[in-house]
Amino acid sequence: MKKIKTIIIDDERLAREELKSLLKNYPQIDIISEAKNGKEGIEFINELAPDLLFLDINMPGITGFDLIKQLEEIPLVVFITAYDEFALKAFEVNALDYILKPVDPSRLNETIKKITAIFEEENVATSISDAPIEKRQLSIDDQIFIKDGEKCWFTKLATVRYFESDGNYVKVHFDTYKPMILSSLGNIEKRLDSNYFFRANRKFIINVKWISKIENWFNGGLLVELETGEKIEISRRQAIRFRELWSI
Repeated sequence: MKKIKTIIIDDERLAREELKSLLKNYPQIDIISEAKNGKEGIEFINELAPDLLFLDINMPGITGFDLIKQLEEIPLVVFITAYDEFALKAFEVNALDYILKPVDPSRLNETIKKITAIFEEENVATSISDAPIEKRQLSIDDQIFIKDGEKCWFTKLATVRYFESDGNYVKVHFDTYKPMILSSLGNIEKRLDSNYFFRANRKFIINVKWISKIENWFNGGLLVELETGEKIEISRRQAIRFRELWSI
């Protein structure tokens, strides 16, 4: 399998060194950088686009939770912390795992098995999140195959109202269904026709053919209403781009 690009973010140098030493036993984990605080971590993530984060929670300035909120694309996240009271919140933000310090090697091994299984599945999956060899762009009339657990769909892309980022997954909203696929919103955006699909904000890509109403919103943003009555905010920055693309 491919190397899993990994960044360690922890304000304690000894904790970073301990984790790096343990991860040497897993050749599939490629540590491409380490950061000593949240601000540095965000810079490295935006620059290097890792697949995986080992992330401390209780750091000065920007906490681990604050860091995730500031990311456009969220890699797989494993929290490593000395505090057990954050466990519930960690899983609410769709963290893959939560490991207490000091890191127990057998516990880390369980986590690495989960990570490896995810990337092995991603390599062989046949869904919208996997570009074909020629990496062709999908047209609005293409049929797309979606698999979520034991359920499968083969639907026309035009029926998809919007894509919604949900941690390490993306929800595909069409008809009455909301299946989830293991992918990032950015990877899906690359496959879509920009004449029809627009990145509204860091969490949503909308099919503009489904827009029935638009109104001005806070801070220069826009609020779009779809034919189904669902409402999605277009961020201020993306609202500028939206106007440029579709104004006459």
